[in-house]
Amino acid sequence: MAAMTALTTLCPPPGPTSNIHWETVEANLGMPLPQDYKELADRYGPGVFNGFVHVYHPHGATEHADLTGPVPGRIRARLSRDREQGTHPVPYDPETLFACAVTDNGEYLFWITDPAGDPDRWRIAVNQARGPDWFTYDGTLTAFLTAVLGGRIEVPLFPVSLGEAPAGFAPARPVPRQPGHRPVDTGTIRSWARARGYDVPPRGRIPLEVREAWERRTPKG
Repeated sequence: MAAMTALTTLCPPPGPTSNIHWETVEANLGMPLPQDYKELADRYGPGVFNGFVHVYHPHGATEHADLTGPVPGRIRARLSRDREQGTHPVPYDPETLFACAVTDNGEYLFWITDPAGDPDRWRIAVNQARGPDWFTYDGTLTAFLTAVLGGRIEVPLFPVSLGEAPAGFAPARPVPRQPGHRPVDTGTIRSWARARGYDVPPRGRIPLEVREAWERRTPKG
């Protein structure tokens, strides 16, 4: 695939990765996946591009980075609530949006899963973290990453410096899976999040994107 060749030339993958049983993954998700994504996941494994874009992976290091975990469903449910309650505009039917990546700032990258039976024609949508704006890219996830990291397109929701830095990929450190979240003082998470510009309520449930960011940026004990 031309986009994969361009991406691996721009940003060499780290080396061989473990085998992914795609038939099982797609059966668990109840949907087919784009061929470019399967090749991307096979070639790079779990990890982060330019220290910013975390692509969800069937072997994600935590449930917050696992394509087959609960996070994509939770995000879809939140988008449905936003649309119904008028909290933020959602330009696409939330049922057609499947989260495939997240940034350090809390923007989500989605496949627009239309047409449902032809995943190689799915486009990419990005929503603004803690805001109403969206960006749509008429191409695959691999082509999107290549264009952004290579500085060929500028996503208004992303830092300008993202496409100016040399492209790189850092593999995720494997983490033993344990049921539920590790015990942690929620006040620590709230302080950490506010220092980074997240809007966090003083009490109650910590928003999903904040918990995700905390899990990505702090080592497991």
